[in-house]
Amino acid sequence: MSLHLRLLPLTCDDGPSQMAQDEVLLESATGGQASLRFYQWSVPTLSLGYFQPAAMRLHRAELAALPWVRRPTGGAAILHHHELTYAFALPPRLAFRQNSWICLFHGLLRELLEETALAGQAHLVRCGEERKLGDVLCFLHQTAGDLLLQGSKVAGSAQRKHRGALLQHGSILLRRSPYAPELPGLFDLAGQDLFSPAALAQSLAARFAELLHAELVPDTWTPAEQQRIAELKAAKYQQPAWNEKR
Repeated sequence: MSLHLRLLPLTCDDGPSQMAQDEVLLESATGGQASLRFYQWSVPTLSLGYFQPAAMRLHRAELAALPWVRRPTGGAAILHHHELTYAFALPPRLAFRQNSWICLFHGLLRELLEETALAGQAHLVRCGEERKLGDVLCFLHQTAGDLLLQGSKVAGSAQRKHRGALLQHGSILLRRSPYAPELPGLFDLAGQDLFSPAALAQSLAARFAELLHAELVPDTWTPAEQQRIAELKAAKYQQPAWNEKR
């Protein structure tokens, strides 16, 4: 295998830290590195899409008081609480299939669910099946490529391209949050915990590497990347100039 897929450790951190790490993931892809990481959130956090107005978070009182951060990707607001988040970045030679990667990655999760008690119950939204069930939260919008389970959206993703490289990150809902109880997660719909977040991450990583015909290589951030993450967190993702820019 000529392609190495770098797998970074599963982490749990705040919103600015996670967005800074995802941006560094994208920067590394412009130099030819394919990378994948999974993470969770240390506190319930609302993330806004790049183009959303900051005032959007005030539309629901239960969300307005939560920590929040603006993503480098588009899409609608996401409440990050009981979920597993993934992010991958692909170099330009792989990023030409931009519109396909959401379906491809969500398809891996669907395949995994076919091996559980939820077999036959997951469905990828096709073009023409889109629905908008609410105004604020991404998981009340059903768009092409989203993964539905028993009719509820359980996986949604967003993208950004930079110098030909592609960043895609997305949320896999595991359990419903008291801040958005209308959104059930995988385990709520299954009536049981199907797997740990770490086991889910490892299984998806192996399947993604196979899809890419790549060797999965566990790795950590380099000292230079750690410094860049700290810089982006402090100078961008913690700053009103970024978060309140719209």
